[in-house]
Amino acid sequence: MKPILTRCGYRCDLCLAYRPNIEKRPENRQKLSDGWHRYFGFRLPPAEICCDGCMAEAEHLHLIDQGCPVRPCVIKRGLDNCSQCEQYICDKLEQRLVTYEGVLEQVAVEIPADERECFIRPYENKERLDALRCQPCRSTKVEER
Repeated sequence: MKPILTRCGYRCDLCLAYRPNIEKRPENRQKLSDGWHRYFGFRLPPAEICCDGCMAEAEHLHLIDQGCPVRPCVIKRGLDNCSQCEQYICDKLEQRLVTYEGVLEQVAVEIPADERECFIRPYENKERLDALRCQPCRSTKVEER
C-alpha cells in the first residue's frame, strides 16, 4: 500500500484501524484496542475500530476521532497537512504530536519492536511533518548552489 499521510502527519496505511487494513485482518481490532490502551491510555471497543482516514471526502466519513481539532482546521486553511501551516506547531497539533521518545517516557517500560511497529510508528508524526516542512528549504538550497 502506498503511504497515506493524514492531516496531522499520521500514516493511515500503517494504522491497523484503517479500513483496508481492518478488512484484511479484522482480528486486529482487539489487538489495537489493547495497544492503544497500553501506550496512549485510551481504549475503544474493538467493534468500533475502523477508520476511513481523515483525507477521505466521503459523505459518511467514519473517523475514529470525531473530535479531532486538526482536520477541520487544515481543511479550513486549504492545506494538505499541518506542515504547510505558518502557525506550525499550534496548540491543536501539539495535542496530536507523537514521538517514540515521548511514548517511551510515558510508559516507562521497554517497548518491543513489533509493538512499536503496530502501535506507535503509524502515529509518529513530528519527524514526518518536520521533514515535509523542510522540503522547500532543501530544494531552495540545491537551487542556490
